[in-house]
Amino acid sequence: MPATKAPKKPAARKPAKAPPPRMTLAEVMRELEEAGSAQTRKTYARHGAEGPMFGVSFATLKAMTKRIDVDHELSLSLWGTGNFDAQNLAVKIVDPARMTSADLDRWAHEGSASKMCGGYAAMLAAEGPHGATKAAQWLGSKDDRVRCAGWMLLGQLALRDEAMPDAFFEERLAEIEKTIHAAPNAEREIMNGVVATIGYRNAALRKAALAAAKRIGKVEVDHGDTACKTPDPAEYIEKAWAISKAKGFASPAAQERTREVPRRRC
Repeated sequence: MPATKAPKKPAARKPAKAPPPRMTLAEVMRELEEAGSAQTRKTYARHGAEGPMFGVSFATLKAMTKRIDVDHELSLSLWGTGNFDAQNLAVKIVDPARMTSADLDRWAHEGSASKMCGGYAAMLAAEGPHGATKAAQWLGSKDDRVRCAGWMLLGQLALRDEAMPDAFFEERLAEIEKTIHAAPNAEREIMNGVVATIGYRNAALRKAALAAAKRIGKVEVDHGDTACKTPDPAEYIEKAWAISKAKGFASPAAQERTREVPRRRC
């Protein structure tokens, strides 16, 4: 009889790589400080950043985000420093599902520069369970900064929360029509952008937003010492729909939902 071959021993599994050690707050702050530049500080200040900052580029922050990934405790510690760059990194590595209602309120109030980390902090609520509640609360605030956060959040809900009724956004379009020209400068700028974002949601709101944009007319915004320009919502809506349709998406919002959230990709 032929000799029976001995069964092969299963290949030994390589031990799983240990995750990289978590960075400490001190290590991150030291790295941020070393990466800062005077020119970037000037640029951020022109765009409304306030308080202490190192001036770290978004490219560097993105590389750090990729390395750290998600670290909620570190994120809260970074935010607590009050440093602009630290807060900018905090919104990128936070776990939105673990943000409490109180956390969101604090970040919305404290975020520096609504178009920068303050805007990202506002957007966080759309990724967790408090989105609709916070939008209603913040938009009713007497604090200009919190209302700006509310409009930022509303725009993200229009893109991401498919369960919200169109009527909610139609009511906000009507509110924008009535108040935009008398609103504070920063809030006026965000409201103008939200008209376009609502128009990205679906065909019905596209029509409603285009009609609202026509009635609103030109919106005057003081962009300070920057090259920023006030967009025409109608132009942005039509362009976004053309791009999304060409790529096979049902709407610009549907296309956006396939992408990484803005706070992580920018």
